Amino acid sequence: MARTYQIRTYGCQMNVHDSERLAGLLEDAGYERADVAAGDTADLVVFNTCAVRENADNRLYGNLGHLYPAKAANPEMQIAVGGCLAQKDRGRIVEKAPWVDVVFGTHNLAALPVLLERARHNKRAEVEIVEALQNFPSDLPTRRESPFSAWVSISVGCDNTCTFCIVPSLRGKETDRRPGDVLAEIRALVDAGVVEITLLGQNVNSYGRSFGDRFAFGKLLRACGEIDGLERVRFTSPHPRDFTADVIEAMAETPNVMPQLHMPMQSGSDAVLKAMRRSYRRERYLQIIADVRAAMPDAALTTDIIVGFPGETDADFDQTLDAVRAARFASAFTFQYSPRPGTPAAAMAEQVPKPVVQERYERLIALQEQISLEAAHELVGAEVEVLVNAAGRKDGATGRVSGRARDGRLVHVAGDAAPGDLVTTTVTYAAPHHLVADGGITARRPWRGGEGRAHAPQQLLTIGSRP
Repeated sequence: MARTYQIRTYGCQMNVHDSERLAGLLEDAGYERADVAAGDTADLVVFNTCAVRENADNRLYGNLGHLYPAKAANPEMQIAVGGCLAQKDRGRIVEKAPWVDVVFGTHNLAALPVLLERARHNKRAEVEIVEALQNFPSDLPTRRESPFSAWVSISVGCDNTCTFCIVPSLRGKETDRRPGDVLAEIRALVDAGVVEITLLGQNVNSYGRSFGDRFAFGKLLRACGEIDGLERVRFTSPHPRDFTADVIEAMAETPNVMPQLHMPMQSGSDAVLKAMRRSYRRERYLQIIADVRAAMPDAALTTDIIVGFPGETDADFDQTLDAVRAARFASAFTFQYSPRPGTPAAAMAEQVPKPVVQERYERLIALQEQISLEAAHELVGAEVEVLVNAAGRKDGATGRVSGRARDGRLVHVAGDAAPGDLVTTTVTYAAPHHLVADGGITARRPWRGGEGRAHAPQQLLTIGSRP
């Protein structure tokens, strides 16, 4: 009987995509996914961890503690820990939780099946952390969670030196895939039935740095527009420092690139941005927002904001609130600053007291909720195209489906459609974080799976020339 597995994923979209690769590797090695919802206990539990937030450590070790009784009752059960926290803590994980069988890093996903077998054979924990990327992981088998949407990594690692972020030390320097390899993967996905792809990188718009083409990302977006059957292209996340006019032009002029931009602002205070080592200032950020809106008036803009960075004063925070009012984000991911050991910010003086951070955080949330609601209300009566991805009610009742509009907003639609279908409907109700279309579906393009899809001949990107 095949051994079963469960993967628990924490953190960013890069980790989600890595977990799809881990699942593909395990199933290639003969494992089967455990039906956890039905109460099954997996023979193997893999934690794919994040190290960005302070509670990441507590969350991991708490979950490992909860698994100890199951491991004690079944010594044949295995537990593996990978991802950024594994890269950072290494042997400390086994010291704190000696019932863990395997610890592996961000650069050696492919080693997991071998490490599991070795740990089982040797009856001891296997810890293997590789310091640098040797082979780009996109060649690994992948068990995608969606048959019609897919992640596509265009780079790994980051060359930025933000004082609050530990990711560059864990993921390494930026390494870019060649454009032909990226496009070949996208075409293969489209042939398999995928209609939406999201390009992934720690800083997608610095793509091309590894091979000397500063305009490579804009050209890659345009090349995606030449792939027949690819309905939607998204990307995350760009850095304002590298965001150039040619990318905005490519977004606006390529019909299947969605009118959505998630670009972290982090703070609206120049003093705080300097302390963060973010290499742009408030005026530059807001100008990019203005340029994007001028080119794509219907675009939905979202961001990340950190509250309570060391040294942040009341005046600094007020500047962040003013920037949020000026930018009018559709939504924002807001975080209370937490020091990460090994980052320059953790050693900075003037750490902001927790009660002050909490009060500022609540004020920011209230402001953004108001702006999100106002922006959503402007869409009532608008016709939107929705890519259906799920039943709209938690109980699975019929009569409503859910999906994402072109600008990324969540829409609940009255009507009958299947996941992967593209439906057209009209918004009847708005809330801060979702829209409702109770008037029904006016047009529907059924998802065709992998059948009948053709694509344009391979388009080569000329390195070093402007698009």
